[in-house]
Amino acid sequence: MTTARAETVIAAPIDAVWALMLDTDAYPTWNPFIVEVGRPDGDDRPLRLGDRVVLHVRWHDGGSARATERITALDPPAAGAALLEYEYGGPLAALGLVRGRRQQTLTALDDGTTRYVTHEHLRGAAVRFAPIAKVEDGFERHAAALKAAAEPRAASG
Repeated sequence: MTTARAETVIAAPIDAVWALMLDTDAYPTWNPFIVEVGRPDGDDRPLRLGDRVVLHVRWHDGGSARATERITALDPPAAGAALLEYEYGGPLAALGLVRGRRQQTLTALDDGTTRYVTHEHLRGAAVRFAPIAKVEDGFERHAAALKAAAEPRAASG
């Protein structure tokens, strides 16, 4: 099994960070890693559990990739925590060669800030070919950009 992870503390309330995470139409304006979220069904309603999405990612070296994912958890802020989780559903997963599940968790901290943690565990016969260093770099850029986008919005809101 191979893991990619990133973490940051965001000076914004959990509800504001959650709203930004779910506003996938705005990703091109702030997210340097997931630059577009496509909906294979063409639907433009808010995300729901079980929805399929196509994530268009941009690597730090300028390369790009697409991954079809299925939302497996969509737990809005309650009792100081929230979770967005999706599972890789592309052809390698269908063949059982690479499986992955990414979690993005939010935890409200006592000082009004929010801890953001994201991680993905990859497993399968072909996992050694997965670009895990690029994925972790993308997670780090995603976390930093989420922080940079959420904090000014919280300060002005």
